[in-house]
Amino acid sequence: MSSPLTWASESWPIFVLVCMFTGCAMHANVFDFSQMLATSKEPYVEFLRVPSMSVGMYVLDAGASDHQKPHSEDEVYYVASGQAKMRTGSDGNARTFEVGPGTIIFVPARLQHSFCEISERLSVVVFFAPAEGSAAVAAQ
Repeated sequence: MSSPLTWASESWPIFVLVCMFTGCAMHANVFDFSQMLATSKEPYVEFLRVPSMSVGMYVLDAGASDHQKPHSEDEVYYVASGQAKMRTGSDGNARTFEVGPGTIIFVPARLQHSFCEISERLSVVVFFAPAEGSAAVAAQ
């Protein structure tokens, strides 16, 4: 019988995501965030996608600009490392706050937001619900 656990690397896991359906474990994936950071060449890498959510890693170097646009899905950011500020809203309702390791940020769908004043390489885990891009496609 095969194991319901799939290893994404040989290293100790950082995140374990278990999908449950009708009380039975359907599938589990284990991801080593440190290894993904060390090998990624792209600023954003999605590493999990199911219909209800997607998860990715977003990395911005010190001094970089964040050019993301508002998304059609709700987002949660978990700052794993680095120092920066996040700007949310626009014009008269803009808000800026500091973020660092351990900061968790919820951004509702369609809210303008971006990281700014990145003073130390920023590594962030990004959770979209539903999966990134799926709400925009469903609305068409």
